[in-house]
Amino acid sequence: MEINQKLIEEICQIAGNAADRILEIYDTDFSVESKDDRSPLTAADLAAHNTICAALAELTPDIPVLSEESAELPYAERSQWNCYWLVDPLDGTREFIKRNGEFTVNIALIENGQPGLGVITVPVTGVCYYAATSLGAFKTSAEGVTESIKVKTTEADKITIAGSRSHGSEKQRAFIDQLDGAEILAIGSSLKF
Repeated sequence: MEINQKLIEEICQIAGNAADRILEIYDTDFSVESKDDRSPLTAADLAAHNTICAALAELTPDIPVLSEESAELPYAERSQWNCYWLVDPLDGTREFIKRNGEFTVNIALIENGQPGLGVITVPVTGVCYYAATSLGAFKTSAEGVTESIKVKTTEADKITIAGSRSHGSEKQRAFIDQLDGAEILAIGSSLKF
């Protein structure tokens, strides 16, 4: 599939629409259920999932969608896909439940096992990050101002570890404690990247 500015804008809009659905639920008295893997599920997860899947099916009807909230598809079927959408409609559901703002909408186009396009939208700020192979990485503000972004360089002797705010283990903490002067950034969802 050709990845061009028009497609990027459409996917950013789809992610923005899903973010709007999430925010409609954010300040309500929503319930929390548990999925089979014991991870939380809210109406916002499902609203974002439905919004994204419907829009992608309309935009690219021949490209399958694999969403965290989709029914489980056998690997034998998925492994045959050369191109598909990979979606986490509400990444950071635990952070959503805590109402700390650290959750995102994630949509990626995977081609031949590699990401070709990735979009991350932050519902509470309206910021959209996106990157496409050979086009670069960008950040668009809620006001619509787009700027090129790149990996930040750091001092070679300084270690910064980005980790989950809601996940972690004693083994991880013990390892980090052994690193002299490491800076720990505990951030929810894909915001840490």
